[in-house]
Amino acid sequence: MDDKLDLVFAALADPTRRGILVMLLEDDMAVTDVADPYDMSLAAISKHLAILTKAGLISQEKRGRVKWCKLEPDAMRAASIWMQSFGQFEAIDLDAFEQFLSSTLDRPFSP
Repeated sequence: MDDKLDLVFAALADPTRRGILVMLLEDDMAVTDVADPYDMSLAAISKHLAILTKAGLISQEKRGRVKWCKLEPDAMRAASIWMQSFGQFEAIDLDAFEQFLSSTLDRPFSP
């Protein structure tokens, strides 16, 4: 459990990955669409997606020739439970989490 929690927090530590999660709140997206707002190579975006996938925050699947990304919000549950153990945090409300992610980014869809 601790290793999984470490992966989630490490994945959330990067602003690009948080931005990707915000985009995926709307709907599943093709990898190329995820990469579009960012000024970095597709290989760099793929590395970010691999970290998010390893943390369980997103899943990826191939549909035809296109690789799609999907948000997996349940992966945040362990982080939420861990924070609740301190007694000063409430359970993660996904709408509130979306607002939090949006407010922490200067521009919601760019690094």
